[in-house]
Amino acid sequence: MQYRLSRVVIGPALHVMGRPKIVGLENIPPEGPAILASNHLSVIDSMYLPLMIGRPVVFPAKAEYFAARGPLGRLWAAYLRSTNQLQMDREGARAAQATLEAAVDLLRAGELFGFYPEGTRSPDGRLYRGRSGIGYLALNSGAPVIPVAMMGTRKMLPPGAPLPRPTRIEIRIGKRMEFAHLAGEPPARARRTVADEVMRAIGELSGQEYVHLYASDVKARLSGEDGESGEEPRARSG
Repeated sequence: MQYRLSRVVIGPALHVMGRPKIVGLENIPPEGPAILASNHLSVIDSMYLPLMIGRPVVFPAKAEYFAARGPLGRLWAAYLRSTNQLQMDREGARAAQATLEAAVDLLRAGELFGFYPEGTRSPDGRLYRGRSGIGYLALNSGAPVIPVAMMGTRKMLPPGAPLPRPTRIEIRIGKRMEFAHLAGEPPARARRTVADEVMRAIGELSGQEYVHLYASDVKARLSGEDGESGEEPRARSG
């Protein structure tokens, strides 16, 4: 009930701001579990994707978002709580594993789970290497992975911007991906294969330039720079 109410309250504003368009909605199963694996350009990705899908979607959200301050931060925190999003503590391997295990439980219960394989927002709008957590979810839950491309959300609300600005939003949803054939592979290799194949599918939908580096590593490097431009990450086409 709270989930539907939150959409009624915030949905009209999102429609006015983004005039969202969705392509491939028929690829979302009407029931049963699925992992919606999306690129990640802006914090509002987690608002527009659920808005355009009839079924509830659970996303993992950083713990600090639930205690955010300021008008926009409080609104975002209220939305996360009202839609039962999964609170995620990213400090340490144990916390990350606990989040993945909680996500597997949700999938086994038949839920839709939204996941960002890059692990964090893109620092520059390009598509970065996927973390193997997406492989863990797919292989341990047996749920299909559905690639998703968010378009326009970074322009609407780039990192650090205080308020969103009107921008046309488009969501592209690809065909379901199954990975049961990897069950006999060594676990680490199977998880890596899933991550790479999912990122390739997302890239085909989004058209983003692909960077074979982890976004978090690039962010860490950029935050340590003293203002001078560093060497660009090595990129290749996706």
